[in-house]
Amino acid sequence: MATSGAQAAGGRGTTADRTDRRRTPAQWYCLLAGLSLLLAGILGFIVDSNFDTGDGINGDKLLSIFEVNGIHNLVHLASGLLLLAASSKRASAKTVAIAFGLVYGIVTIIGLISGFMSRGRDDVPADEPRTVGRTRGERERAGAR
Repeated sequence: MATSGAQAAGGRGTTADRTDRRRTPAQWYCLLAGLSLLLAGILGFIVDSNFDTGDGINGDKLLSIFEVNGIHNLVHLASGLLLLAASSKRASAKTVAIAFGLVYGIVTIIGLISGFMSRGRDDVPADEPRTVGRTRGERERAGAR
């Protein structure tokens, strides 16, 4: 049985073989972000596994920072599994990393915009006058009534 030169030299591959086996930045991203999201999904179920729907969705806080609920945890698990599955091949890792970054970037922008637009409105009871977004004169007139 014939052996190649690389195998005959102690099993060492050529430099091209070794660089082909290294992970690309996209593969590292998919691996590390996938593991992080998978962990966040699992820990999120420990914190709050409630699947309530409707207007009053309030989840518990993970690490006192991130609000999570059952649906949010499923999204974390699915995202993590997708990234982990894509991390093994260069082409799939690059494609999924770019798509994942775009989608999560858009979701972040939407979340920031909706957060700024609803700031201060969720914690004011319906029978109290709203002061957020009013000018000083409007607040003074509303307080005079």
